[in-house]
Amino acid sequence: MSFSRRNFLIATGVAAAGTTVLSACSSGSGSGSSNNKVPSVGAAKTMNIPVGSKADSTGPAPEVTGAVKGGTIYSLDQFDMDHLDPAQIYVSTEGAITRPILRGLTGYKIDEKGGCTLVGDVATDAGTMKDGGKTWSFTLKDGVKWEDGADVSMDDLRHTFERLFASFVTEGPRYVQQWLVGGDKYKGPYDGKSLSSIAVSGKTITFTLTEARADFNYTLAMPGYGLVPKKHDTKEKYDKRPYSCGPYKIESRQVGKSMTYVRNTHWDPATDAIRNAYPDKYLFQFGFENVASTDRYIADKGNDQHAMSIFNEVAPERTAQVLTNATLKQRVLTQVDTVTYYWPINTTRIKDVKVRQAINWAWPHQQLQTIRGGASTSALASTILSPVTPGYEKFDLYGVTTKPGGDPVKAKALLKEAGKVGQKLVIAYQSSDNAVKQAVAIKNALEAAGFQVVNKQIDKSTFYTQIGKIDNGYDLFAAGWSPDWPNGYSVFYPCWSGKNIGDGRSNYAQLNDASVNKAIDAAATIADTAKANKAWGDIDRQIMELAPVVPDYHSIRNWMHGSKVGNVVYDAGNTCVALCKLYAKS
Repeated sequence: MSFSRRNFLIATGVAAAGTTVLSACSSGSGSGSSNNKVPSVGAAKTMNIPVGSKADSTGPAPEVTGAVKGGTIYSLDQFDMDHLDPAQIYVSTEGAITRPILRGLTGYKIDEKGGCTLVGDVATDAGTMKDGGKTWSFTLKDGVKWEDGADVSMDDLRHTFERLFASFVTEGPRYVQQWLVGGDKYKGPYDGKSLSSIAVSGKTITFTLTEARADFNYTLAMPGYGLVPKKHDTKEKYDKRPYSCGPYKIESRQVGKSMTYVRNTHWDPATDAIRNAYPDKYLFQFGFENVASTDRYIADKGNDQHAMSIFNEVAPERTAQVLTNATLKQRVLTQVDTVTYYWPINTTRIKDVKVRQAINWAWPHQQLQTIRGGASTSALASTILSPVTPGYEKFDLYGVTTKPGGDPVKAKALLKEAGKVGQKLVIAYQSSDNAVKQAVAIKNALEAAGFQVVNKQIDKSTFYTQIGKIDNGYDLFAAGWSPDWPNGYSVFYPCWSGKNIGDGRSNYAQLNDASVNKAIDAAATIADTAKANKAWGDIDRQIMELAPVVPDYHSIRNWMHGSKVGNVVYDAGNTCVALCKLYAKS
């Protein structure tokens, strides 16, 4: 999803669904921990994510111990969301903020011990697979309603998936469109045509796929497959104000400043095994840099006592102050994330592999880690896969371990071999205080290696839209990824297959290498888990030899919150703070 997704133990989607047990990274400390030890990315443990039963999918969600209803939960975050239309959601913060309002056929149910289970959300269970995974059926629960009181209908389910093919949907995941039979020619429902591979009978919807996907029920748990009511689909305008069938609905929104959720009185908790609804209101506030939000959390005054962040973490400038203070650290949720953050290199503009390798050799990993707050916030990366991701193979082609500050001599020698000393690089970065500092460090390191660097700021709220354009005009830009669902395919296909190049797609480097494409397609068909894991690790090395990216770091999250926010826990399925498990203390 994106710049933050989950990662998992199994690396193939062709295991038997009836016995599927998938695994995500789980290493960290819940809110209230006073342990000052920095979590190890390399030593992070895994957590089983099994497919739940019909009983697991039946609401209401288990109550949170000690939780009370009422009050308002506030947020302090840097930027508003680029997209709220589920079909356009492919960034983790957008997925996180919409969990209280958007529901899908399946979803992730978390428990008080940090466990995570795939269950039916509006479906009665996590789906029924036939034909080895080429056919999937889901049955709609009774009593699921939209915010106007209308029933969620089978027409709504069909419409949700057919509208994914509309021309205005450019930013979201493409898996369903890719896999549905006839999807390559279908243009969406707005001309009155239906897609025959989506069949409705009574309260059951059935999907017919072009290939066996035993992981299709995990795919549908992505926020990008949230439901949309046919009657209230405003097409492009839906992105600003989606309709809710969850426990909350949008009351008001000032784009770039704030958004308010209030209770959806038509939501029935008996239909929802995933979400609790304790606060009366959520007031999301935007425009706060990390230092500003951290200072307000440290002060812990007024409404900030009831505040948390979806995106903002402890500011690098305050990391030592907060994480070494036992009292303050009680209000920090620390979690090893599944993401690898990296800098894709636009291979349509930087075509010489030696130039791309030179960028890797010159990269100032250690300096950037220091700017981010040190080893308590991240581990240096030399691979696309995170060490906690199955299939990970430890290798270091560009001296990250031996020369973490970069090797400008080696980099310049490669530029000389290529005849490209003085190569111009246009680098895009987000307009935040920390990003500016990192951009300066990168510029200095690359120029010391013989490059000419032009840094360009992009507004935070539209950054991923801008870099997702084919003709974006940039050579290098920050991004990141971890698996969309339990499968190595969901790292390498969306980000590195030449089949996934286009506006709004996530192959940001626009890598289109025939051997890589072939390897990804072949690995996706391997049924043996160990062999599949080996294949994904080999593909990681194969891609890194082409140097279309600079792996930067693996993240350790440190989310701070106010003293009167209860039950701040991690949602491993959606890799975010679990908004629907929070409550406001009196």
